[in-house]
Amino acid sequence: MDGREEQQKKREDRRKRRVRSQIAAYSLTGILILGLAAGIVFGVNSLLEGRKNLEQEREEEQQSKQESVEESLSEEEESIPTPEPEPTPEPSREPTAEERLDEIVDAGIEAMPLEDKVAGLFIVTPESITGASAVIQAGEGTQQALAENPVGGLIYFAQNIKSEEQLRTMLENTRQYANYPLFLAVDEEGGSVARVASAGIGPETDSAGDIGATGDPANAYNAGVNIGSTLAGLGFNVDFAPVADLANVEGSIMEGRAYGSQAETVSGFVASMVKGLEEQKVTACLKHFPGIGSTGQDTHEGMASTERTEEQFRAEEFKVFQAGIDAGAGMVMIGHMSAPGLTGDSEPCIFSRRLVTDILREEMGFEGVIITDAMNMSAVSDYYGADEAAIMAILAGCDMLLMPEDYEKAYNGVLQAVAEGNISEERINDSLRRIYRIKYADMIEP
Repeated sequence: MDGREEQQKKREDRRKRRVRSQIAAYSLTGILILGLAAGIVFGVNSLLEGRKNLEQEREEEQQSKQESVEESLSEEEESIPTPEPEPTPEPSREPTAEERLDEIVDAGIEAMPLEDKVAGLFIVTPESITGASAVIQAGEGTQQALAENPVGGLIYFAQNIKSEEQLRTMLENTRQYANYPLFLAVDEEGGSVARVASAGIGPETDSAGDIGATGDPANAYNAGVNIGSTLAGLGFNVDFAPVADLANVEGSIMEGRAYGSQAETVSGFVASMVKGLEEQKVTACLKHFPGIGSTGQDTHEGMASTERTEEQFRAEEFKVFQAGIDAGAGMVMIGHMSAPGLTGDSEPCIFSRRLVTDILREEMGFEGVIITDAMNMSAVSDYYGADEAAIMAILAGCDMLLMPEDYEKAYNGVLQAVAEGNISEERINDSLRRIYRIKYADMIEP
């Protein structure tokens, strides 16, 4: 090999070595680039994973704090009692007429001394407190008598009535002289029992028997209106009518004064008469509970009794009285007749608590004033002292005592019974509430 060939070969070898060196360099560079890229990817992933873990740790820490706060608040709520909500005040309302009346009645009774309360249970004749033989006017004597004896009411008879003007003036003066409202009463049934009409004042009215015979209860209503308007115009405010008895035995003491003998028909007449009177602002008084028409004996002259059973009374007489009560009668009068089949003993009915309170007041629902028949009748006065009879009637449940034989004795007897605790003052107040609900009724507008 000559020199040029050798030289050429050396150059070729050098070129090959340069190529191999370049290839190696390029390969190393590629490897470095790949390694660097892989490092970058790993670093980025590590960074992202680190941030994710950090955020998760922060969330967990925040959640833990929130749970801690909620737990603390819950414990605090449990330790502090929850205050009860304040009651919502009821809307104010105007008191009813009944509520206003009760307030007036209670206030009036509270201001009364015991002596006046007891006197307020009696209805007597004007003669019994004035000492006069026949009262036909009301002057200084009446004024003084009412000041010393503030009774609950006065009842007038034929001897007290001379003329329309005289009667009206007497009643008006009497009302003005009284310290408390008075019941001014009269028996005005119609027919023969008519104190006012018999004196020629106002229209005459047929008897209950004649009205019942017409078969039309409207005639009883018209009678009630006529009688009521006449009495109210004179100054009366109580009529001891209508008769609610049944004339259901031969020779009945109520023959002619009762509307008939059958409860079904008589009930309508009694209710109509009550409505007529009450519409004229005159208090109607049903009489004579439990019904004395089943006897021919007169309690004015002595003891009277009936053989009627409780079942018979309930099936007949009670229906008539219930009709009158439902029609609005303000009073019921208890008779003196003895009714052993009903009361269980032979004493006058005014002394029977079972009859007066258990039956009339509670079973029949009568909320008005229960008054005795006149206690100067022989059926009472021949057997009982005035004080004893008055006490027994109140204990039975009677609210008012009509015409005791001796007013002063009866009054002092009741007063002493209260003082000794045999009659409570609250028992007296109960009767006065019923009495004054009638007396003060006109003070309240419905």
